[in-house]
Amino acid sequence: MFDGRFRRSVEVVTTPIGRGLVRAGFSADVLTGSGLVFACATAWAIAVGLHWGAIGLLTLTGFHDLFDGPVAKASHRVSQRGSFFDSVVDRVSDAVLMGGVAYYLTAHHHGQLVLLPFGIVTASFLISYQRSKAESLGLSAKGGLMERAERMILLGVGLLTSAIFVPVLWVMLALTTMTALGRFARVWRAADRPTPVEPRFHPRREHVRRRRTLSRASRH
Repeated sequence: MFDGRFRRSVEVVTTPIGRGLVRAGFSADVLTGSGLVFACATAWAIAVGLHWGAIGLLTLTGFHDLFDGPVAKASHRVSQRGSFFDSVVDRVSDAVLMGGVAYYLTAHHHGQLVLLPFGIVTASFLISYQRSKAESLGLSAKGGLMERAERMILLGVGLLTSAIFVPVLWVMLALTTMTALGRFARVWRAADRPTPVEPRFHPRREHVRRRRTLSRASRH
């Protein structure tokens, strides 16, 4: 949702901060890499039950993820390699965070609740894959109710108290699944539209057409 509907509003704030970070000597790759370090620290804090500390670390993780793009633009170093690096690190961070959640659930709860973070990370990976595949086909697949930023915010809400942690995870799973299904439906409808076919160029036919045109012109 932030990536689609509110991106311009967010960029009004992040763009000048990105310029300031560039002047301070930060690079996009450094922010992306250090964001993964904070994600690992957040996962550890969640796993051992230090949830208030995890909220602070999760905030720092989100800060790095939010500003690596504006820093790349401000430094005029937007590249395919940087975009690829950022996408891979985001997926690793998501998996690490849900790994910390799974460890905590294994230690403090009974039953099969460990499958809950597994379902969340599977649905989130499906969302990102759908966007990547759609864009490779020339289709748009941005937006949705529960993208990465929203998942991190909701996870932070769940960390406020252990009483709501598991219910919030269920809500996250439901909304993430709905987002994946909604994105699939949008791309499916867009892909069903007929693709305009450009006429193929035939050198011999073009040569004949030109000869006929010149012949007609000489008659007049």
